[in-house]
Amino acid sequence: MLVLAPFLVPTVCWAAATSCLTGPAPEVASDPSQIAAVRTLIDSTCPCASYDGSAGKTHGQYVTCANNVIKGQVKAGNLRTKCTATVKKYYVTSTCGLSPSRSAVPCIKTSTTNGKVTCTIASAAKCARSRATANYTACQGSTTCIDAADTNRDLLIAAPGDSGSCAATSCAAATSFSSTFEAIQKVIFENHSCTQSVCHGSSAQGGLDLSPAVAYQNLIEVQSTESEFKRVQPGDKDRSFLWLKLAAKTDPSQLPPGVQIPGAAMPNGLAAISADELEALRLWIYSGAPQTGTVGGTETLLNACLPAPAPITIKPLDPPPAGKGVQFVMPPWQLEAHSEHEICFATYYDISAQVPQQYQDPSGTLFRFNAQELRQDPQSHHLILNRYVGTAADIHDASFGSWTCNGGTKAGQTCEPTDLTSCDTGTCTSSVKQSFACVGFGPQKGGFTYYSIGGAQKAQSTSDFISGAFAQIPMKGILYWNSHAFNLTSQGTTMHAWLNYTFADDTRYPVQNIFDTSKIFAANAAPYTTQSLCNDYVVPQGTRLFSLSSHTHKRGKHFSVTLPDGSSIYDSFVYNDPLTATFDPPLVFDSATAAQRTLRYCSFYNNGVGTNGAPDPNTVTRRSKTPDSAKNTIGLCSPTACAAGKIGSACSGVGDDRTCDSAAGANDGLCDACRITGGESTENEMFILIGQYYLNSASANARDARGRSTSTEVILPPQMGCGSSHAGHAGHAMTAAQ
Repeated sequence: MLVLAPFLVPTVCWAAATSCLTGPAPEVASDPSQIAAVRTLIDSTCPCASYDGSAGKTHGQYVTCANNVIKGQVKAGNLRTKCTATVKKYYVTSTCGLSPSRSAVPCIKTSTTNGKVTCTIASAAKCARSRATANYTACQGSTTCIDAADTNRDLLIAAPGDSGSCAATSCAAATSFSSTFEAIQKVIFENHSCTQSVCHGSSAQGGLDLSPAVAYQNLIEVQSTESEFKRVQPGDKDRSFLWLKLAAKTDPSQLPPGVQIPGAAMPNGLAAISADELEALRLWIYSGAPQTGTVGGTETLLNACLPAPAPITIKPLDPPPAGKGVQFVMPPWQLEAHSEHEICFATYYDISAQVPQQYQDPSGTLFRFNAQELRQDPQSHHLILNRYVGTAADIHDASFGSWTCNGGTKAGQTCEPTDLTSCDTGTCTSSVKQSFACVGFGPQKGGFTYYSIGGAQKAQSTSDFISGAFAQIPMKGILYWNSHAFNLTSQGTTMHAWLNYTFADDTRYPVQNIFDTSKIFAANAAPYTTQSLCNDYVVPQGTRLFSLSSHTHKRGKHFSVTLPDGSSIYDSFVYNDPLTATFDPPLVFDSATAAQRTLRYCSFYNNGVGTNGAPDPNTVTRRSKTPDSAKNTIGLCSPTACAAGKIGSACSGVGDDRTCDSAAGANDGLCDACRITGGESTENEMFILIGQYYLNSASANARDARGRSTSTEVILPPQMGCGSSHAGHAGHAMTAAQ
């Protein structure tokens, strides 16, 4: 196993944050629980109901009482000093201690110009006023602004994040849970009678006991007694028998093509779980099936009160058995709160000693494999592992920057990257750079300087070749790690990833790849419109197609592929967890006529059309929402429509806000809505067909006396990601940037 130790992204890219509740500092993770404990103590020491505005019970005295508790908890080490001002503000902006005659309420203000959400204490009558520049909402059921306006429960009031509506004042005990899994236990397992003694309770049908005390341990990576699958495979619903059994009853169309589910669909003899509950289960599995914490979106699907989402660290992927495969471990990197970054950095690898001779090519320089598995923290958008085309002699090229030890006993010291022991338990790593698909990274010698050897355009991915197909790549060289992740929470995190390769015993057919980027950035729907985009891909004569997948970003709603006769072979509806369709036996394309070997693929894009058909400024492409990483490449758009004021009306670029005003002099307009723009960030779009096949021809499949391929050329695995096509995707980026 090739293990690369953690490192910190240089401060030139990310400044270390020291704010309460935000930033990558490890101590930030404890802020929510510390604040909750302090607030509970304040509630008991300074009960709001005891402060009615009379002598000795004024608002000022209430705030003083709360401040004394806060000061004591900081001194005792139970609250970070950085959180003092944050928590004090909770009680300054409260109605406690104000005379009932003032009819004071938390009053939420949402700017119609920029969407900013703020909250103050005002009389209900004053809060009911209406202005062109802002909307006001009185929250009668809350005593503090933080409880009234913090709709996403991250203990901060801000937008995006908080809606501008009143948050639920409290959660009923029956619907309040400490984690997504606890909600799944109650809402799905218990409410659907799965834990009854005659089912998966004490009788443990199929050997599965779903009682609350043991359910999690009995599910995660535990082999099913009825199938080849684990009960729950973190990150992969299609290999999670629990999800397959439930989907078979709720929505069989979601089952992977060709997968047969043994036994009865579940719950057996009872009503199916709802579509929302099935989707919540999918999100939980995709996010690593954590036992604790909140998976974003599950609170709505399960109708549950949950803590604010925090970054999730997934369970590490076990390496293959020795002699059966190898594992690459990404050096972890820090991702601060409310951020999105795509980075590139280099390391050196040499796994020659881990590859038995029977899994090497005839030259003894390449290793052969027929499966890959990628597991990452769910904050990831993609990870692509690239190999530099040059030799180790280039490793000290100035373009790599300094090589230093990251982690271990020699952290920060200069190191020799080709000496894998030079950092002791740490890793010798190049400088880290912001980079779209590693374009421009490393030595530039003309043409493309790297090729993809693994990874995927989503956080979790499994790729198994059909019997006989294989790829082969060098056993040593310089790696480029291209990692893209976004953190929507108020807590910083560290990104992790593991990539397994399984050695190939059957090596008859060199794998061929489809990664069609010919219209990668063609999506260009005008603001508040939809678009259907199609393209054709002609496979070579003799193709045996055994896998298809796709890639778009979040405005891509439905990706489909049809055969020349019009029959559908692929439909995917979730952009960040696209379907991987497998065909065994493979689809045959032997016709001499190109038209009979043409795959028609299409994607439907929605650029801000609401469910009611009206313009939706929250889902349309917005210039103001473009992350810095995209602004520096090709993703920055030019507004052509209003996102506030006269929403949907035409305007003419940045600064033309007055054209968008709802009335002359209203000053409530914002020219910010754009056409869909191609680019690397999730605010931009892509259109890519991905697939795998082999050629059924003697010339493509020369073999030795043992039936093994005699190829000594690099045979690349499927191009599975945003940054995975060195000759396609990256090339489009460089062309567009010129």
